[in-house]
Amino acid sequence: MEVSCAFPTALDSPDHIALAEELGYARAWVYDTPQQSPDVWMTLALAAARTERIGLGPGVLVPSLRHPMVNAAATATLAALAPGRVAVSFGTGFTGRRAMGYRAITWSFMEAYVRAYRGLLRGEVVEWEGARMRMLHPDGHAPARPVDVPVLIGALGPKGHRVARELGDGLYVTLQLPEFATEYSWVPYLVWGTVLDAGEATDTEHARHAAGPGWALAYHGAYEFGGPAAVRELPGGAEWLAVVERTPAQERHLAVHRGHCVELGEADQAAWRAGGHRMLRDVTMTGTRAQLRERLAEVAAKGVTEIVFQPTGPDVRGELERFLDAATA
Repeated sequence: MEVSCAFPTALDSPDHIALAEELGYARAWVYDTPQQSPDVWMTLALAAARTERIGLGPGVLVPSLRHPMVNAAATATLAALAPGRVAVSFGTGFTGRRAMGYRAITWSFMEAYVRAYRGLLRGEVVEWEGARMRMLHPDGHAPARPVDVPVLIGALGPKGHRVARELGDGLYVTLQLPEFATEYSWVPYLVWGTVLDAGEATDTEHARHAAGPGWALAYHGAYEFGGPAAVRELPGGAEWLAVVERTPAQERHLAVHRGHCVELGEADQAAWRAGGHRMLRDVTMTGTRAQLRERLAEVAAKGVTEIVFQPTGPDVRGELERFLDAATA
């Protein structure tokens, strides 16, 4: 199983990607979350200029945020800057849409979008929004078509599974691992967490900073997919809701996603203090080195071919080093 990393796109992400290459990570994925991040394509271009080997790609692009021609042109640009190192993943939009108050896009839209996007990269004339178009880039403005870049699809259910099987080169997974993952030859699995020292409790400052942002996704996801009732079933869920529900309903998504994948928001901190940290090992890839090796073997048996670790907290180098050491021991 390959060991890759991910970063919630930030101004220092290119430097962190260069560090990941130095340490030996296979690939670096960065998020398409414009409501809280710099532009994903600019960040990847800077990373391409600072690296030589590591794979690069957005994980995941949200189709509704850009015209397919824009993403096709950006993909071609990155492929020219980092030849042979680029892969692109698409998703329906968790943070990338819900944090702005939208629901996820439909799978019919995803299917049409990926078909148009892939057709453009092949140099074909495609139809989008009632108009026919193709990439017209002359020599020196983009690589010659076709631009051959692997495309992965983030899917958890049957509709996404069908689109991924038909249009994708692999399955990009986070939050949970579907049973159909074993049907794919390339399955990156995005995880959060940290390597604990022997005897280290789940409520230490290290655990809170390094694994807390990933742990908080359990509350964000429960609220978005199951509503308040689902959150109340979690340790500290009532305390989390009490903070979130102070925000007017029409802006509540702003409170839910504050600090998403980066730091603990006010609601997340309330849940942590109320004992929510007790489920840290259950909802993140957190444990001792030996425990993590067991967990990684379990997900590999379920179809994962590439573990994708997102470090958080003040010591990015330390978290990258500890996880890679545990994963490759």
